[in-house]
Amino acid sequence: MVVTEMPKEIWRCWVLVLLVFAFSWSGCRGETLPATASKPAAEVNAPIDPRKTQVVTVLSDDWDRFRVVLRRYERLPGQAWESVGPPIDAVIGREGYGWGRGLHGGGPPAERPGPVKREGDGRSPAGIFEIGPVYGYEAARDGVSLPYVQATPELRCVDDPKSRHYNRIVSTASTARDWRSAEHMRRRDDLYSIAIVVEHNTQATEPGAGSCIFIHVWRGPDSGMTGCIAMPMDTLETFARWLRPNAAVLVALPQREYDALRHSWGLP
Repeated sequence: MVVTEMPKEIWRCWVLVLLVFAFSWSGCRGETLPATASKPAAEVNAPIDPRKTQVVTVLSDDWDRFRVVLRRYERLPGQAWESVGPPIDAVIGREGYGWGRGLHGGGPPAERPGPVKREGDGRSPAGIFEIGPVYGYEAARDGVSLPYVQATPELRCVDDPKSRHYNRIVSTASTARDWRSAEHMRRRDDLYSIAIVVEHNTQATEPGAGSCIFIHVWRGPDSGMTGCIAMPMDTLETFARWLRPNAAVLVALPQREYDALRHSWGLP
């Protein structure tokens, strides 16, 4: 019998067939090829965008306490959080915290305890929130890089859940009034001389879930607010100058909830 040399094209076909068979047999025996790398579940589910470089934590001793401690943190993208400056004594709503609507979702995370923020309950919203623009009495604020708006006498923050402008800041000079109650953004006192917007219940706004939440000047350490976060004027000025546009988020929680969610939320 004459043995002829097999053409190279046929050899290549046989090699391909053998490789396919080998991989198929490996799969039948329960062996799998290495999977591509994926992000840890905690990172995927964390409410804080990895591109954020500033975090503000405002922690209370319990749900019903209005005295809090505010701390600031910074990081380079992808790096660990580092503390900035000393802790700041502040106050929140006179009744403490209640789960709000923000980057963490609407209301409490799954299986977490605590009250839910409602309009007029005297609680500040708990959760994670974007930080919005700054309103103030002066025409401009030196050193403040967040968007700044002078609070004219016509500006109102609408807190009437029945209004189509609920939880929005509007001008009576250009907006037809359909509300029964609203906050003056230029008050007769100094509380809103600097007022930084907390973006609570601003996306898919739910009527009655709470409105007009700011970081502003306090009356003092023994006076809780109606639902905002407040601190001394000089401290607030420093804080406002530190914030950068689209860089910061607010983490507002009782200490126990912060400890429970710290890992899964990627908190400092």
